[in-house]
Amino acid sequence: IFSHICMPLVKFPSAFFKGRVNMCAALCYEILKCCTSKLSSTRNEASALLYLLMRNNFEFTKRRTFLRTHLQIIIAVSQLIADVALSGGTRFQDSLLIINNFANSDRPMKATAFPSEVKDLTKRIRTVLMATAQMKEHEKDPEMLIDLQYSLAKSYASTPELRKTWLDSMAKIHVKNGDFSEAAMCYVHVAALVAEFLHRK
Repeated sequence: IFSHICMPLVKFPSAFFKGRVNMCAALCYEILKCCTSKLSSTRNEASALLYLLMRNNFEFTKRRTFLRTHLQIIIAVSQLIADVALSGGTRFQDSLLIINNFANSDRPMKATAFPSEVKDLTKRIRTVLMATAQMKEHEKDPEMLIDLQYSLAKSYASTPELRKTWLDSMAKIHVKNGDFSEAAMCYVHVAALVAEFLHRK
């Protein structure tokens, strides 16, 4: 199945890297889910496909950046954590290591900024996973849990999409605990972010 996904990625890169982000976002989310699979073969293929997605994005921008894929991967990681579909376990860490190894051994990319950008991305993902591990320790302490999530949301102040993801996650926890006015405040903040973005556009 992974080889079939590669074909449209190579033949129609603009569908993933130009215009609306929906296809790139959905693909990142589904590939990352496969990166936590119990089957090592699935993890290996998913890691290779995620690397190919980043590499093709980099080539599409004439070797300047793969910002779109970078951002969508971080958003997908944040969403998967919020959906309790991702943990900081060794399987996902193994997938990150595979991706780093691909970047380090990719000879045509050696003279570009690509390997260091890949390293930066995997480092950011690990930071999110570490924060999630802390949250898991305090999952029975709603106030501490929300405090940690708020800190994470605040750290993404320069990236509205990620800030929105964590505010949505905070709202879910508030609703679960019956703290509806706090959940409403999260959604008001999300609405303000969206309004500010639309105003800038």
